[in-house]
Amino acid sequence: MEALSPQTLFTGQQIIWLPECASTNAEAQALILKNSATDGCTVITDKQTAGRGQRGNGWEAAPGENLTLSVIWKPSFLAATEQFQLSQAVALGVLDWVQTLLGPDAALRVKWPNDIFYGSQKLGGILIENTLSGAKIQYTIVGIGLNVNQREFGAPTATSLAGLTGRSYALPPQAARLLECLERRYLQLRAGRVSQLRYDYLQALYRYQERHPYEVGGQQVTGQIVGIDETGRLAVEINGQLRSFGLQEIRYIH
Repeated sequence: MEALSPQTLFTGQQIIWLPECASTNAEAQALILKNSATDGCTVITDKQTAGRGQRGNGWEAAPGENLTLSVIWKPSFLAATEQFQLSQAVALGVLDWVQTLLGPDAALRVKWPNDIFYGSQKLGGILIENTLSGAKIQYTIVGIGLNVNQREFGAPTATSLAGLTGRSYALPPQAARLLECLERRYLQLRAGRVSQLRYDYLQALYRYQERHPYEVGGQQVTGQIVGIDETGRLAVEINGQLRSFGLQEIRYIH
């Protein structure tokens, strides 16, 4: 991939490009351990052979057709209990970038906690791994996989920008724009504009304030997502009762 030149203060100013790697998050972790990553250092690859998603799932991506990268930040201004604020900022940054290509579109949503969906199909995934130092976040690695030019997927629940628009996209300029969108939301978080981020996140939340089927404890229930609690748990009203769920505790039924 040719040199990127994002118009940012620090995000993506140090670029590590790898033709192939197992996982950009793992490569980013190695850079941190060697103390050779600046704040905003970005690892990007054309081919990721062992990409990981939420819940330990694999991430399918055709080589050279999509955006696969990891950003390292040093958000020492955030307490360990505020990790979900970072997740919100990242999801919104990715959503902002997609909107630069698709425009405002009601089908474009963030599926809790931070998957990017178009309708009921997945457009991108985010995996955030934090390193704590005492009560603060010392490092965060933001792994992002976005389906851009890939047209065929093993899963019918996946889609891509090319699949939605019929166009192909040059990856380097899109990677630069993505880094700009991410930094804009990160700076919003750093400036303490948490309520704005929370509001924007809820407005973009998939199935927010709609009734849908879910699986909870092996049982199918009908619930309505009403919000997110302070620790990032999903607040769902089921049979008139408000319940909160962690990532492994509720499953969407389409």
